[in-house]
Amino acid sequence: MRGSRRSRTGVRTASAVAAVALCAAGLTTYGVVHDGGGHGSAARSAKPRAPRPERVWDTSPSSLAAVGDSMTRGFDACSVLTDCPEVSWSTGSDPDVDSLAVRLLGREGAAKHSWNYARTGARMRDVAGQIEKAAPRSPGLVTVLAGANDACRDTVQDMTPVADFRTAFHHALAVAHDRLPKSEVYVASVPDLKRLWSQGRGNPLGRQVWKLGICPTMLEDSGARDAAATRRRDAVRERVVAYNSVLREECAAVPRCRFDDGAVFEYRFGTGQLSHWDWFHPSRDGQARLAEIAFARVTAPEAVS
Repeated sequence: MRGSRRSRTGVRTASAVAAVALCAAGLTTYGVVHDGGGHGSAARSAKPRAPRPERVWDTSPSSLAAVGDSMTRGFDACSVLTDCPEVSWSTGSDPDVDSLAVRLLGREGAAKHSWNYARTGARMRDVAGQIEKAAPRSPGLVTVLAGANDACRDTVQDMTPVADFRTAFHHALAVAHDRLPKSEVYVASVPDLKRLWSQGRGNPLGRQVWKLGICPTMLEDSGARDAAATRRRDAVRERVVAYNSVLREECAAVPRCRFDDGAVFEYRFGTGQLSHWDWFHPSRDGQARLAEIAFARVTAPEAVS
């Protein structure tokens, strides 16, 4: 989840992480009709809105593919400025993490039937391509954790507009629907980047690493508490909240998709769950907590949202 001029929420490494307007009348999305509603006789005589899609869900998928960014690659969990996919919350093999794949498939099953297509530095616009790469495997479940890089840019003005984020996620779900019609999609919310800042800013090493350019919109001038710095961080948090609203809405429009209902965003990451290399990405313990959240959501008998 690295972001910077040289490295964004998991972007470039080692030298150191419009709107799809669904309000248009009659627009069909994955077989679901959306309309703008209305009042009076015209609305009453209009074609009835189609029912919400049936929430089909298998709580015991037989295989798993992960897409997303550096959080799913285990970036900075094992060593500085390095991916460590073995501790990935989604597909990792590390016994301290007990990844989602291990919890669902067992250790042997996870080793044979889970694959990690996430990429450090990826943004939501990259997820559709990752799903394309996963498609030949025909995974029973696809996990998605992306969006932090869309907020972690050089400036607030560079953050991905919400409309563009919606378009990218909508496209990713369309690719999944087309290429993997029998696969389920679990979508994790974007974490609260402001909380990660608030937890890591007290660590001198973390502040020095942040100067390398990790998530400048949130972490630049990490000790500054003036009005401008506060407005900047609040703007980033507000954008993340908006991204999570998009994830919720778009996921709710397709039958085989489950959103985590904001669980990752709301999780109170402490210093024990943060990388001791950059005090921003999840540590092994943080990865384990992500796996725990995902497992509870994936295996729930009914969708929460």
